[in-house]
Amino acid sequence: MQQAIVAGGCFWCTEAVYRDVLGVNNVESGYIGGQTENPTYREVCSGASGHAEAVRVTFNPDIVRYGDILDIFFATHDPTQLNRQGNDVGTQYRSAIFPLDDAQKAEAEAAIARAQDTHDTPVVTTIEGPATWYTAEDYHQDYWVNDGKRNPYCVATIPPKLQKLRKSFADRVRPE
Repeated sequence: MQQAIVAGGCFWCTEAVYRDVLGVNNVESGYIGGQTENPTYREVCSGASGHAEAVRVTFNPDIVRYGDILDIFFATHDPTQLNRQGNDVGTQYRSAIFPLDDAQKAEAEAAIARAQDTHDTPVVTTIEGPATWYTAEDYHQDYWVNDGKRNPYCVATIPPKLQKLRKSFADRVRPE
């Protein structure tokens, strides 16, 4: 198993996407990239902690490659929006990749270049780290499955991301 850490706005939305990807064994919501130790959701949402909402994806590289994980990341959020995704505004919603080694860093650079080829405006995704991962509170885990379908924000935001995933990566998605 390998891991990837990406931040693409709301972690509930990003987590829902990766839960549908073949070869992904676990997706964990959390915080990374800031200065506050053991941050809370409230601290991260305030923007004062410096952390981004992110997901840590555990995957089988024999089924899905790290590059695929990143291509899915770029296809399911807007990497051209600086410190925001839709109505979520602030550095806590930045687009960032947190590579865990030099090979992942090189692949992240290549993925950004691929993403830039598909956008007319500059991709603002940053490569950050090394940084300490902090797991989000329990109620954030599996949010879409457990609570999100009752949350109007999630109902408006997550299904379009899942549609993009299914359209662009049909061979990489679990059956519905």
